[in-house]
Order: sequence, then structure tokens, then C-alpha cells
Amino acid sequence: MTGTSRPGWATIPVDEERYRPLYARLLRLRFVNPGGVLCFLFFEGAIALAVLLALAELVTWWAVLVLPVVVAAMVKLNDMVAAVVVRSAALVPEQERDRFRRQMEPVVGRARVEWISHTVTGVVITADPVPPPRRANPSD
Repeated sequence: MTGTSRPGWATIPVDEERYRPLYARLLRLRFVNPGGVLCFLFFEGAIALAVLLALAELVTWWAVLVLPVVVAAMVKLNDMVAAVVVRSAALVPEQERDRFRRQMEPVVGRARVEWISHTVTGVVITADPVPPPRRANPSD
């Protein structure tokens, strides 16, 4: 697979293709980039699950062959959907992207809250500033 030309929108460079797990290279994944552990779970995990289901007599032994193929098909389908999403996002003009970002930014500010005077025994809440207490007349 070395030396093959890849489209400009591919996310995996050609130089790094040979370091990818065999599972990802065989499926020719371009946008989904599973690591070694995830590829192990996709392939060997599917086989182990199928064997356990077959030993429990929940499925026939054909599931040992079919389940890894179905999992691989779903991973490839996920990669194809990711390709469509990336291509459609690339078609959106930069102006539309900026407008969308501006619309989605949260607005932080102060909200005016109308105070309602409530009386609770011993407590009075008002929105008006409390005037200083009046002094008693010095003549009293």
C-alpha cells in the first residue's frame, strides 16, 4: 500500500499507513483510526464473543465466522459515514461557519430582576435602599 496516492481530505498520511494495525489497513479505513487495542477488540473480541455464544448454544457455530465479518462491515460503514460528514462540512463556506459560531456563543450578562417586597416575620426585603434611621429630636 505504499506509494498509493490518497485524496487531499484523507486524514491518515501515506507515511503513517504502514504503522497502522492490520485490521485498519485491510478495511482501508480513512477517517476512523482505531488503535491496536480497539482493533484487537473488534476482531478477536468478536470471535471470542461468537465462540462464547456458540458454546452456550445461543447461536450456531456459523456465528464464529459471521460475527467478525458483521463487525468489520459496521466499522467500514462508520468510516464511510465519517467521510460523508467531513466532505459536507468542507463544502460549508467559511462565512457560514463564522455566522454559526457567533450564533452559538453563549451570551453572559446581567439580567434585570424585579424585586417584590415580601414580609416574613422579623425580615423585610425591599429593592429600595434603606434610609438611615432618623435621630430623635434633641429637644425630646
